[in-house]
Amino acid sequence: MLKGIDPRLNADVLYALRSMGHGDVLIIADTNFPSHSVASETIFGELLRMENLTSAEAIEAVLSVLPLDTFVDDFAGRMEVVDAPDEVPQVQQEVQGAINKAEGAERKMIPIERFAFYDMAREAYAVIQTGERRFYGCFMLRKGVIPPEDVS
Repeated sequence: MLKGIDPRLNADVLYALRSMGHGDVLIIADTNFPSHSVASETIFGELLRMENLTSAEAIEAVLSVLPLDTFVDDFAGRMEVVDAPDEVPQVQQEVQGAINKAEGAERKMIPIERFAFYDMAREAYAVIQTGERRFYGCFMLRKGVIPPEDVS
């Protein structure tokens, strides 16, 4: 255990998050997502796991150390429900709440069509598979920056 680090974050996940740069994309996937095959095509190249957590729990832990990009509208995204793109299932509402809490304000995730989400995931930095069993528990997070401390 480390002080100040959410214990839900394992060493492999922390390593990947630290390795990411500004604008890099992280995929948080549910148990039904083809995580292993998609992760093999990412920059990191290996599947990361947070299998004992829901999507919202995993994202809450990740956002305890990962800043979201404030320069773009697509700082976070959710996989659209097939044939119902405006529907926001409970799992996605929970993640939106975690994002709002981390950001200190409401910042809406963008919807991403299912196959466009798969394409984005293959080009992502890394994929984390959670234990989320509810459908449409797949999300994209874009890493932001941490500003310098005032050195006046």
